Amino acid sequence: MDDGAPRRPEVWRPGVDGMDEDEELEYDPTVYDCLHAWSLDWPCLSFDVVRDELGEDRTHFPHSMFMVAGTQAVSAEQNALAVMRLTRLKKTRRKEKDPAGDPDDSDASESDSSDDEGGALGDGPLLRVRKIAHHGAVNRVRCMPQRSSIVATWSDAGVVQVWDTAKQLGELMSAVDDDAGDASVGKSLEKKNVAARVAPKFAFTGHGDEGYAIDWSPVVEGRLVSGDNQGVIHVAEPRESGWAADASGARRGGHGGSSVEDLQWSPAERDVFASCGADGRVCVWDARVSNSGSGAPALSVQAHGCDVNVMSWNNKVNYMLATGADDGGLRIWDLRALASGASTDSKDSFVANFQFHRAPVTSVEWARFDGAMLASSAADHTVCVWDLAVERDAEEEAAAMAAEGNNAVAPEDLPPQLMFVHQGLRDPKEIHWHHQIPGMCLTTAADGFNAFKAYNVGNEVA
Repeated sequence: MDDGAPRRPEVWRPGVDGMDEDEELEYDPTVYDCLHAWSLDWPCLSFDVVRDELGEDRTHFPHSMFMVAGTQAVSAEQNALAVMRLTRLKKTRRKEKDPAGDPDDSDASESDSSDDEGGALGDGPLLRVRKIAHHGAVNRVRCMPQRSSIVATWSDAGVVQVWDTAKQLGELMSAVDDDAGDASVGKSLEKKNVAARVAPKFAFTGHGDEGYAIDWSPVVEGRLVSGDNQGVIHVAEPRESGWAADASGARRGGHGGSSVEDLQWSPAERDVFASCGADGRVCVWDARVSNSGSGAPALSVQAHGCDVNVMSWNNKVNYMLATGADDGGLRIWDLRALASGASTDSKDSFVANFQFHRAPVTSVEWARFDGAMLASSAADHTVCVWDLAVERDAEEEAAAMAAEGNNAVAPEDLPPQLMFVHQGLRDPKEIHWHHQIPGMCLTTAADGFNAFKAYNVGNEVA
């Protein structure tokens, strides 16, 4: 019975709560410090953040950043590596109330979109793009931690390649946003959709199939590991003349022929990396051991009862590993317990298990500024930010609900560690934290890119 009292808003969860055809979801702009969206000519399955020289721990708006992404074009010859520079990312404008108590008609946020077709400069966000022709769709792209201009790609043609994007980054860095002549030159090049024809620095054709798993070592500069859909892993070592991968040293014994879905080097150990696969297992390998043929990993655990799609190794708490699976499960592992031989064949040896996502987890990454925080994305069209240091506080929750305001009624089964849910994108594929802007999240999805910073994540902005 309606007693006339105002109803609090409710949290809508995809896959749990239904919607009528005439209903439309609205987001609260006050929970974002920053929210921007843009797209390229073609969808991008993977991207990475380019470390720049604009400073560490940046909190002052407007922000600038560099990224590199790989396209999924309709034909192989139309694909490219897109090196991007985004500038003028401004702090979200809050809706103001008029004297009558109604929101004004101003935009809720500085979500101006830009693309590489040019347009009026204005004072909104500006996107500049330089492209490198890439034969075949880009399954995954990763920047070398020590030299972000060096980029590795996994092609759907079954080739792992290494590219030098220094020229393209140099052109973008030298562009001046406020110089109309300089900007028009950049936009003219982008408008022609010119993709530079550049030979890769290295191309490895030793895989028997395409793949998605690839990672650079954060400890040994230039060391690259890649895994394919047939369960084969190769390590490419840096050489004076480039890279060398010993095809005869392939590692095949970890996932029983199932696809290797993701790979992660240890953030602290130079010779240790981990893999996860479609067999539900997580394996830890010693790069010093050949493991050719049917060689086994140093450690293996049945992590999930279904495909393990993604994983992330905590760069601040080196013994913590996160995995995301096809059933929407997000699990946290303490490698010290696994190394001691505890339950290595049991999927119940995790230290945390979250079942919030209602579709396959597509990406997971620990925050670079906080060892207890991580982000995940899933095919349920959500991106979640988690803080494992948070515990449920009943008194605090009761006080929040009693206070005046518009606090939503939280479901009883909502994990207290869930800090933020970002929605409004379609089928997110990958998420990354920005290296140098604490709390800034970047995503790619079927409908383009998002850059957002939640008000309760990262440093206080200015």
